[in-house]
Amino acid sequence: MQSAVNTASKVSFKSVFLGHRVLLLKITIHMMAFLPLLAFYLLAFTDQLGADPVEDVIHFTGIGAFNLLLISLLITPIAKKYRQGYLLQTRRLVGLYSFTYALFHLLNFLVFEVQFDLELFFGEIIDRPYITVGMAALIILFSLAVTSITALRRKMGKNWQKLHNWVYVAVLLIALHFFWSVKSDIVEPMIYIAMVVFLLSLRKDKIKRWFKR
Repeated sequence: MQSAVNTASKVSFKSVFLGHRVLLLKITIHMMAFLPLLAFYLLAFTDQLGADPVEDVIHFTGIGAFNLLLISLLITPIAKKYRQGYLLQTRRLVGLYSFTYALFHLLNFLVFEVQFDLELFFGEIIDRPYITVGMAALIILFSLAVTSITALRRKMGKNWQKLHNWVYVAVLLIALHFFWSVKSDIVEPMIYIAMVVFLLSLRKDKIKRWFKR
């Protein structure tokens, strides 16, 4: 009897410990994702950025969205390799921040580059391939963000996972968007493309099954 009580106590303590660890991780993610975004906009609005603050803000939010999406894809391999299952509970938050940065990336372009000229905006989407693939990626991220709501996830059942596998298409489109948007120095986009290929190679069997279906 006493042994059973001790076992139950250990299990309860472990659950509480892991719960606190996940909470601390999520707080850290909020601070590392939200605060830089806030700080960067404060610098922009107080005219403390470089000679082209619009370009700086657009690049910061775009590369931030890309980085966060890559991190979200890195969580599962790390959790599996090191048997840290609690890390999986942070994927949704990181993914939502990736969408948030991507949304600000679009809004920056809409507000500062085309100045709310919707005809020009849609014309740019059609005429510029790098913007076309960027918008396609954003639509996918939007779909993933909306369906991250627990109630919708339960209602979708198996279709939820099928939809969220489109993240692999999104990350490829973002890599292409970044590569095409660079005018001269392609070193940085190529590094990102290499990271995308590496992360997708870790899931090659899963991706093959998904494409076959």
